Formats: sequence, structure tokens, C-alpha cells
Amino acid sequence: MSKLIINGGQRLYGDITVHGAKNSALPILAASLIPNGFSEIHNCPKLSDVDASIAILKNLGCECERTEGAVTIDSRHALGDEIPDSLMREMRSSVVFLGAILAKCGHARISYPGGCELGPRPINMHLEALSKMGLIIDDSHGVLKCTAEGRLKGAEIHLPIPSVGATENIMLAASTALGKTVIHNAAREPEISDLADFLTSCGARISGTGESIIEIEGVSALSGARHIVIPDRIVAVTYMAAAAITRGSITLHDVIPAHFGSILPYFEDVGCEIAVDGRRLTIIAPPRLKKMRNIYTGFYPGFPTDTQPIILAMAALSQGTTVFVENIFENRFKYVNELIRLGAHITVEGKVAIVNGVPRLSAASIEATDLRGGAAMVVCALAAEGITEIGEISHIDRGYQAIEDALESIGANIRRENT
Repeated sequence: MSKLIINGGQRLYGDITVHGAKNSALPILAASLIPNGFSEIHNCPKLSDVDASIAILKNLGCECERTEGAVTIDSRHALGDEIPDSLMREMRSSVVFLGAILAKCGHARISYPGGCELGPRPINMHLEALSKMGLIIDDSHGVLKCTAEGRLKGAEIHLPIPSVGATENIMLAASTALGKTVIHNAAREPEISDLADFLTSCGARISGTGESIIEIEGVSALSGARHIVIPDRIVAVTYMAAAAITRGSITLHDVIPAHFGSILPYFEDVGCEIAVDGRRLTIIAPPRLKKMRNIYTGFYPGFPTDTQPIILAMAALSQGTTVFVENIFENRFKYVNELIRLGAHITVEGKVAIVNGVPRLSAASIEATDLRGGAAMVVCALAAEGITEIGEISHIDRGYQAIEDALESIGANIRRENT
């Protein structure tokens, strides 16, 4: 067990290079199972979720080698079709391996996935879509036994909501299916396009990513490829919020500002100056954060639910009142009680959180409840008066590569302590 010790009140200044996107790396690692060859995934962050994905690949028969910033996967002899319950429970996104296994060998046996408990995230959409492609599913006793008579077949699939996970699973399964698969109401996130870019490099035929209709023309087999994972837009926003709440100034390197363009107006609301130069972004915070507009989370390109806790943390020290309406996950506000321990004034009613900004926060002992909620606690602790201890930081390690090192490099008084 580890915890973060943060002595708040230090203004943050300096430069940070943003690591690769967790939400791209995980499905791309799953996709690396499909080819009969070698794949090199560069800018792959050192995260516990990435470690879990590599463990799954090895369990399925892949040979994996990790070097600085890259993972090499040899999937030539990967014939496994089963993922044990212990590995599936480590992360919610492990379900994306279902589509990859089906594309590889046409049958799979997995248990239901684990991960952060943010409310119901059923995989019904995944299973219903795959069944339209000819998959036969037996879900008795908490295990998914999936088989197909020969190769899966292309189909017209209409998703009820633009689910990222369902879109990814369909893309993976359809990459080697017979005929064309068309996904209507597909997710449009940059990570979807990144997955498509990798699959296309492997020989897949995919068009329409970034739009609401994606078409996949199945091919008989894929070959390995080299790919560079896009930078993590949620991590970029986290470091921006850390600079803003501490009245600092930082420059982010290797970012794609267009990927989080819907967030930038909220930083401008509170008085931050933002300058973009290609893949570099500089943020300069004001002496006191002003009031920001109300926030409603939604599907991309709307306000992302993953940044809601981080921006809410910033609002805790802003002037005035901001209302946050969470439209994606019903339990996304679990972290709020920990921010209240730091002195934040927040009221939660169902899917709505009302934040009344306060002039200062004070240190406390708190515990991370989930990945992004834990990041929000770090942001608040950086500005709180005194020494804050954050426990259960295994949640944070799922999505942030050595967050203490990155923050220390720009002036934070922070350290990791093993208990």
C-alpha cells in the first residue's frame, strides 16, 4: 500500500511532457493480439492498467517485452481464448479483449470485468452487437462463453448510445469478419481514431472514425505494425487544473489541444491565459480563480465525464457557484466527500453537484475512491494549506504515470510513501 504526501500551497511552474493516453493504449494492446506477427506500441505509459493488459496478453500466449516507453508484442503463437477471473477483475476495460479474441480465433471464455465502481456500465451493448455478427453467447454462472460457427459476419449495428467500449469491441471483432460491418451512433473520441489508425496499419479496412458512422470491411488476417499512442488528454487537463488552482504557470509538451478543446473555455472562464503552439500548450493562472459556467457532461465532443472531477476540484477554489450535471455515470460524485474534508463546499443531489467556491482549503487525511476522483483530490491538495495524505492511490496509478514525479518537477512538494 502507498500514499501520497502533499504539502500544499506551492505555486507550480515549469514544463511537463504528457504521456501516452491510457484509453488508447489499452484497446491498442488488446488489438495487438489479432495479428500474426510483431507489433510495437510506442508512447505506452507505465500504468497499472497497462500492466494488467500485458498480463492478459501473456495469458493468451503472446510474448511481450517492455522497454522505456514501448511494448513489443509477438502474437504469432497466441492461441488462448480464455481470460481468468483474477485478470478480468483488475480493470473495467478488460472486456475489450473479447472482440480481439473473437477476431483471432472465433471463440472466447471470459468473466465479467472489474475496475472503478462508478455505477452500472453494462456490457449488454457489446454482446448484443456481437450477436448480430453471429456470436452465440452463454452467460451462465457469471462467465461469458462465446462461440461462432466459422468466422463472424459483418452486420449493421445501431448503438443506443455512443459507447466507447462497445465501439471498440465491434471494431476489433469486425476487423477479420466476413463482409462489411457498419456501426451507427459510434463513439467519436480521439482514442477510437487512434485504435483505428493502429488496426489500419495492421491491414484492417476502416473508415469514418471521428464521425457517428464507422464502416469496417473485414479482411482474412492482420499483420503486426508499429504505432505511437496519442497523448493523454485527461492527464493534460489534470496538470492544467493543478497549475490553475495553485496560481502557477506551466507549459505542456506533446499534447493535441484539439482533443480537449471543449475544456479550454472553462479555464478561460476562471481567468487563465492559454497559448497554443502546435503540440505545446502554456497556461498562466490568475491570482484568484473567477467563476466558471455550469457544466454538463456528455459524449464526445461534449464535456468529458473523466474531466468532471478535475474541473470540479478547480471550481472548489473559484469564486461564485458552479453547478455540475453528470449525465454519464450515476456514481461519479463518490469522491466529493473527500474534497469536503479539505474544506470544499459541495452539495450533491443525485446527478447534480453544486459547488460554492471557498477562498482556501485546508489539509486532511483522505482516500482516493476512483481514478479521476483521486486525481481531483491531488489537485485540491496541491492548493490546500498544510500536509494532506491521500491513501488508496492504486486508483490513481491506473491512469497517471508517476504523478508525484511529474508534479515535483514543476515545484510541488509531494512524495510517495510506501506503508
